[in-house]
Amino acid sequence: LTQPPPWGINTNIRLTLPVVCFVWQIAMIILFGVFIRYDEESDTHWVETKAHDNITSDIENDFYFRYPSFQDVHVMIFVGFGFLMTFLKRYSFGAVGFNFLVASFGLQWALLMQGWFHSLDPQTGKIFIGVESLINADFCVAGCLIAYGAVLGKVSPVQLLVMTLFGVTLFAVEEYIILNLLHARDAGGSMVIHTFGGYYGLTISWVLYRPNLNQSKRMQGSVYHSDIFAMIGTLFLWMFWPSFNSAITDHGDGQHRAAINTYLCLASTVLTTVAISSLSQKTGKLDMVHIQNSTLAGGVALGTAAEFMISPYGALIVGFFCGIISTMGYIFISPFLEKTLKIQDTCGIHNLHAMPGVIGGIVGAITAAAASESVYGKQGLINTFDFTGDFKDRTVLTQGGYQAAGMCVSIVFGVVGGAIVGSILRLPIWGDPADENCFDDEVYWEVSAVHNTTTGWCHCL
Repeated sequence: LTQPPPWGINTNIRLTLPVVCFVWQIAMIILFGVFIRYDEESDTHWVETKAHDNITSDIENDFYFRYPSFQDVHVMIFVGFGFLMTFLKRYSFGAVGFNFLVASFGLQWALLMQGWFHSLDPQTGKIFIGVESLINADFCVAGCLIAYGAVLGKVSPVQLLVMTLFGVTLFAVEEYIILNLLHARDAGGSMVIHTFGGYYGLTISWVLYRPNLNQSKRMQGSVYHSDIFAMIGTLFLWMFWPSFNSAITDHGDGQHRAAINTYLCLASTVLTTVAISSLSQKTGKLDMVHIQNSTLAGGVALGTAAEFMISPYGALIVGFFCGIISTMGYIFISPFLEKTLKIQDTCGIHNLHAMPGVIGGIVGAITAAAASESVYGKQGLINTFDFTGDFKDRTVLTQGGYQAAGMCVSIVFGVVGGAIVGSILRLPIWGDPADENCFDDEVYWEVSAVHNTTTGWCHCL
């Protein structure tokens, strides 16, 4: 039995999506032509730079320090985040494909926005980019992909691109305030990336609340193979998270320590996640949602303090509590958010990103305030917290206060920015799906063969 899909043309984006993609990509080409240039380590004048600075080997080029970390972060963005969201039974194309679209546009816009705020040469008016710029752009995109998780399956690709345009812009501003003006340290982005991205997405989801979303409830669950695909995303993220938290830290001990701390924290998180998941069921069986998501919460929470002297057992403690808190969030807090606060959080980003991000900000503030010369050494304190230049007289207690202030800034930008962007996305011009058609690839993708077990129709190309 074959018949047309039940939704007609209310989601037709044949004009809006191509226009947005073409116009925005042309705009990127023009803006890159005006502003973006290679930095001294990626330009052909590197030979002259080596001679001038008495550098004897190309191995001193930052590419060889940063590129392995960049590769890992890049895999996390395009494979990890994409496949993590494939748990819905009929929304795998949208999860991976729109993740691909958002990240590809977002990284271009991020290079410009972050460049204008962080590395614009006042003499030439140019932005000089290298491998570290690519890592930071991926970090910026991560915040937008986190926000995507809250509205997964409920918005159109045009809405996602608009979310990304504003999300990257807000990210660049809050990142500049937190890292440059407040001089907070946040190597793995607990505050800048996860807290901002989490509350940005949650607020947008709140503004876009759908009171009749239960009409597509049949599509919201998972099936065996969709959970397996999502677990692929989890494993990629879990394995590469030490690179994520250490990618832009200082060469040497800072990067080394950040990788060790994250590695240990993630391992601890797995055990407590499994324990709470089992305890939550009368039969003791595990819930795949918890294993796919809460096992990653430790990596989020250790982002700020990753390069600090938190100690190996301290990293295990952070992971221990994050596994418990995140899993309990899926069991108790997510239903409360939807029922009471009207926040429909598809992927549970509050439990994986927002809440662990806040924990990470708190851990970072406490760890910074408790830092001592006996533990770090005098030069170690200066190096770890960058107490140089305008900040050479800052104390660790003051640093702890600014760390806490940075967390507040990220929450404010996420909530206020999300409310504004959500209001824009409510406009009836974006081709978003009707309540009964959410969480279904068939709305926006050509699907070769789909069998609808609810209506009994089969559409084959």
